[in-house]
Amino acid sequence: MDLGIRGRKAIVSAASKGLGRACAASLAREGVDLVMNARSADDLEAAADEIRADTGVNVTTVAADYNTDDGRAAILEAGDGADILVANPGVRQIPGDFTDWDRAEWQKWLDCHFFSSLLMIQGVLPGMRARKFGRIVNISVSFIKFPQQNFAHSHSARLALSGAIASMVRDVAPDNVTINTIGPGFFDTDALHTNLHNHARRGNTTYEAIVQNRLQSVPAGRFADPSECGDLVAYLCSAQAGFILGQNIVNDGGVYQGLF
Repeated sequence: MDLGIRGRKAIVSAASKGLGRACAASLAREGVDLVMNARSADDLEAAADEIRADTGVNVTTVAADYNTDDGRAAILEAGDGADILVANPGVRQIPGDFTDWDRAEWQKWLDCHFFSSLLMIQGVLPGMRARKFGRIVNISVSFIKFPQQNFAHSHSARLALSGAIASMVRDVAPDNVTINTIGPGFFDTDALHTNLHNHARRGNTTYEAIVQNRLQSVPAGRFADPSECGDLVAYLCSAQAGFILGQNIVNDGGVYQGLF
């Protein structure tokens, strides 16, 4: 299927590794020019060079912290005229006891998982609405549908962003702008394996035992390839996806069992 977005321009944050990189690669295969952002300049340039070589699209890199005002300003400047935004905070979840967190700790997670993406969305919307085309995909986690113990800080901030998006989509839909959220589950990324090693240390067990435990919870019986997230995001950014608005789409191999 031709997704009808060849020649358009996309901003993808946290794009040097993992799901962000997969999203960038999937869009590039559709002929979309990229503005790729990450904090590590070396990792970012390596990812961008590979995507350029594989697809031939134009790739601009912005080594900056998406979670700062200056970082977002640099990304938006490089991404002027972007038709697509993949809003990916790229901050790993860290478990903890909510009774230990003060206001500053809650604020840190709100800044990462709510304000950063919300302000990026606000930054690209005027141009998208004026051009009568815009596709915004927020990368979240599957657990926004069923929040987990010890992740109240991360899940509450992500839920706040989903709530804001649900309120915004009706205003921008007449201008052919969509905003949706993807909730990935267990994807085979460096971040997942780092988390699993950390869980093993905290639980005084082995990494292999933790992996088997997680796999047993996934009806599909495997961890997903990052491209399975990237290709879904690319479709949501397509010309054909203009009727999909304000959805929280879980992509987790069947772990979540709810209907909505």
